[in-house]
Amino acid sequence: MPDDEEPTRPRARLPFVRRPPVDPAGVLAAARRVTDDLATGLTGAGVASATRGLRRLLDADAVGLADLSGRSTWAGPVPSGTRWAALVDEVMHSETSAGRPPLVVLPLHVHDELAGTLLIAGKVPARATREATELVVAALRRARLEASAEHAARAELRALRAEISPHFVYNALTVIAALVHSDPERSHELMLDFADYNRYSLARHGEYTTVAEEFHAIETYLALQRAVLGERLRVQVRVAPEVLAVAIPYLVLQPLVENAVRHGVEPRAAGGLVQVRGEAEGGDCVITVDDDGVGMAPAHAEAILAGRGPEGSVGLSNVDRRLRTVYGSWYGLVVETERDAGTKVVVRMPMFAPGVVAP
Repeated sequence: MPDDEEPTRPRARLPFVRRPPVDPAGVLAAARRVTDDLATGLTGAGVASATRGLRRLLDADAVGLADLSGRSTWAGPVPSGTRWAALVDEVMHSETSAGRPPLVVLPLHVHDELAGTLLIAGKVPARATREATELVVAALRRARLEASAEHAARAELRALRAEISPHFVYNALTVIAALVHSDPERSHELMLDFADYNRYSLARHGEYTTVAEEFHAIETYLALQRAVLGERLRVQVRVAPEVLAVAIPYLVLQPLVENAVRHGVEPRAAGGLVQVRGEAEGGDCVITVDDDGVGMAPAHAEAILAGRGPEGSVGLSNVDRRLRTVYGSWYGLVVETERDAGTKVVVRMPMFAPGVVAP
């Protein structure tokens, strides 16, 4: 070795550091909680919790969510100065991301519309910011769809309430008035039935009721119709005690009975029989509304269930959609009918279903 050359020194070995293993279940659970927290959108009560969850997932210095008004909710120390607010304003106008690490602001597009912004402070990889954005957008999309479904369900209930026949109301009041002098006790009973019928049909109710409440409404309606139609309407109502407490969507059975009377028995000169039965079959509650009236062509019944019936005929399709929305596509209405052979409508629902609880 030459005198002027220094000897080669061995390199010092650095200690091997093992990264802590990632818990996939924990990551998935945290992502699910973020989605649940955003179920009411960027202005709901869960936004603060969602930002905390996102900050932990990204290991960021701070995470913020801002709605369309620019109002922000942060987890972690809010970046000093006004640069973050200027970036939010820029994204609101351009609808594209702005800034670069350690501070980026990303647009949140839901169904091609800007819904707000996601703010990330810290050295977070670009791929992670993209995944976080997709997670928030998916949660907001689901929240919007659920809100739309709830709005539609309320609109369908309003449509059912609006379908009360003015002809029926007029006839019922006429009969009650005619009995005031000849049979005042009977007139008083029918007036109470009429008030009860309107209270249940028109008053503000929760989303669910019980089989017992629906059957009470049915009996009230049939009592009024028997007063109007007299001997032309015969009625049989039977319900097993074990299904009385079952929770079901509000105003599901009454429209079916009204259809049986109005469109089945009433058009028939000789009148007819309406039978309503409720019983348990295994884990299901089965309600049957059967009339021996004029019936209809099966193709016509199919069109009504699909929502293609005559204008104002929303009862059957409305009830069918609501049942499928609540319980799933396996449930709903089954209609058996033929011209001059009456109509049978079968409603099958689970005895117990998550989230279906009567007040």
